[in-house]
Amino acid sequence: MIVSYSEDPSLALDAAVRALEKGGLVVLPTDTVYGIGADAFSPTAVGRLLAAKGRGRQMPPPVLVGDSTVVDALAVEVSAEARDLMAAFWPGALTIILKAQPSLAWDLGDTGGTVALRMPDHDAALRLLRRYGPLAVTSANLTGESPAQDAAAAEAYFGANVAVYLDAGPAPGPTASTIVDASGATPRVVRHGVIDAGRLAAVVPALAEPDE
Repeated sequence: MIVSYSEDPSLALDAAVRALEKGGLVVLPTDTVYGIGADAFSPTAVGRLLAAKGRGRQMPPPVLVGDSTVVDALAVEVSAEARDLMAAFWPGALTIILKAQPSLAWDLGDTGGTVALRMPDHDAALRLLRRYGPLAVTSANLTGESPAQDAAAAEAYFGANVAVYLDAGPAPGPTASTIVDASGATPRVVRHGVIDAGRLAAVVPALAEPDE
């Protein structure tokens, strides 16, 4: 079911929340591309998400949050550099890999004890995240295909496997978020994206490039 966020935000968010509460999948807009999401704390829902994408447990989805204050409940040993990056680029197109909070009862796949977190800069996504809570979200496409730039393209990929398609018009993409691994001693870029290396280095000069 495609629901228009632009026409009636409250009604659209109600539908998305109901679907998530039932363990269903929701397609939502972000500030990069459309994403397909599930309750991050429901292993069954995350399993449906991976299956819908055609992805195995070796490629766990990132987790989107509606507020940076949530990070300390989801991650441990968050470095000063990671916090500086969040302060500079959240909400925005920066995903940060951190050490996961070991006490959390979730199963995102084979994460190696880490979690990739992002706070997107999109009104619909933020309102949904602040209302429902953290969501496991990955780009809305079948593995190997191009990410969906609108709700209709996402529906063509997933059909009835997704309960609600939250339609907020075309996404700004197609470039995905930049990913920085801040789970080790030195933050390291693992995927170039919207935020370029120069902007990152202006905040964290010691940032390592992927080939280092």
